[in-house]
Amino acid sequence: MKNDFLIAITQVCAERHLPKEVVLEAIEQALVHAYKRNFGTGQNIEVKIDPNTGKARVFAQKEVVEKVKDPRIQISLQEARQIDAMAKVGSIIRIELTPKNFGRIAAQTAKQVILQRIREAERETMYADWSDREGEDVLGTVRNIDSAGNVILSLGRVEAVMPKSEQIPTEHYTPNQKIRAYIYEVEKTNRGPRIKVSRTHQKLLRRLLENEVPEIYQGTVEIKGIAREPGSRSKVAVAATQPGVDPVGSCVGMRGVRIQNIVNELNGEKIDVVAWSADEKEFIANALSPAKVEHVWLDRETKTATVVVPDNQLSLAIGKEGQNARLAAKLTNWRIDIKSLSEAAEEIERRAREAAEAAARERELAAKREAALALLAEAERSLAQEEQEIAEMVGTAEEALPSAEPAVAQEAAVSEPTPTLETAVASEQEVSPAQVAQPEGAAPLGEATVEAPEEAATVLQAAPEFEEPGEIRWEFEKEYEEEEYEPKEGKRHKGKGKKKGRLPQRRASRHLDWQDELEEW
Repeated sequence: MKNDFLIAITQVCAERHLPKEVVLEAIEQALVHAYKRNFGTGQNIEVKIDPNTGKARVFAQKEVVEKVKDPRIQISLQEARQIDAMAKVGSIIRIELTPKNFGRIAAQTAKQVILQRIREAERETMYADWSDREGEDVLGTVRNIDSAGNVILSLGRVEAVMPKSEQIPTEHYTPNQKIRAYIYEVEKTNRGPRIKVSRTHQKLLRRLLENEVPEIYQGTVEIKGIAREPGSRSKVAVAATQPGVDPVGSCVGMRGVRIQNIVNELNGEKIDVVAWSADEKEFIANALSPAKVEHVWLDRETKTATVVVPDNQLSLAIGKEGQNARLAAKLTNWRIDIKSLSEAAEEIERRAREAAEAAARERELAAKREAALALLAEAERSLAQEEQEIAEMVGTAEEALPSAEPAVAQEAAVSEPTPTLETAVASEQEVSPAQVAQPEGAAPLGEATVEAPEEAATVLQAAPEFEEPGEIRWEFEKEYEEEEYEPKEGKRHKGKGKKKGRLPQRRASRHLDWQDELEEW
């Protein structure tokens, strides 16, 4: 029994690539399931297998209590002490319940459970193994191509899928063809790990260089960047981490043997190895190889590099359909604008003209600014001078006003002149005939027998229509009265009164304003 059991366990472990402990644990769980199926499920059952003899023993775990309520999971203290003298209430005791012929019964019942447990353990082990290999390259055999165009690769005990998007467009795959691919994803499923591989990934080229170039694998040469168009062309930037090592020569190898092996593995894909440099101008010039670069200008704001090459090198620098320039831009992360020497000379002349025009415009603007500043200063000076003159005039007037006011008041108090006709006219006041100073020998103005000369007829107006007796109305006051206009003949005016003129009103208003200003002054 010992030899048969050990031989079977060893055979299963070898076929499934599983540890011995995993297989034994799967068999124990299957026996627990078989026991519960045949003898009840209410107990806490545990199965142990002796790895040397292969004998299975069944144990039931029961709790020690003073009064038993459920005999399947409980045992009294007296019975427990017969098994274990140190037992006490609340402890767990193991009781062996191995039935007769348990091995034969368990083998028949637990066959499928054992196989299922072993398959699950196998899937877990396979996923753990391949998840650690994510990011590596593998050599697989094409098993078949499905209807969607995906290639199924056989990697031994597992299969990998290469989607159509990860295939090189120029390659055609056939069954049993051996190809190398890059593992970029490992997914866990119910049927085992699902492995996805790629032939277009940039890291595939990195892994191939590490396999072919020992300096890269050891770290003497470092890969700084990769720009790749799968199936057509790639550019690799390398740098040496130790002095005295040629990074490009190490990758190319003697007579190009090393790089040629990688080209053959990628079915003729061209690979350019360029030297990396911390100087961005030099790095951009190297990235455009095999073209020769004359000069490089950098615009860091727009991250654009203007490259000047000889006229006969322009097509080589651009490449077929712009491929060389495109790969160089990807490798350096700069936008590259390639120009020939003749185009660059024209560009320089145009920029010089633009710079001269800009300088001339700047000088013109500066002259205009200076002229404007001069005019502004002149205006400020004249304004300050006017303000000073006004301040002087105001000061002089204030000084003269206090000395003149007492004399004027004294004269007015001593003799107030009797208003005459001329003063009344000048002051535009209404005076009574009794208030007007009459010349000597003249009759009073109110008497009707006095005949006024013709000149006086134009000044005075007879006053039979005065509202108040003793008042006279002067001729000049008529200008400030509202004039009445008769409507024109032939026109009908329904409900409208006589139109009054507004011109005398405006003149009277201006006259009053002038009097107010004079009094203020």
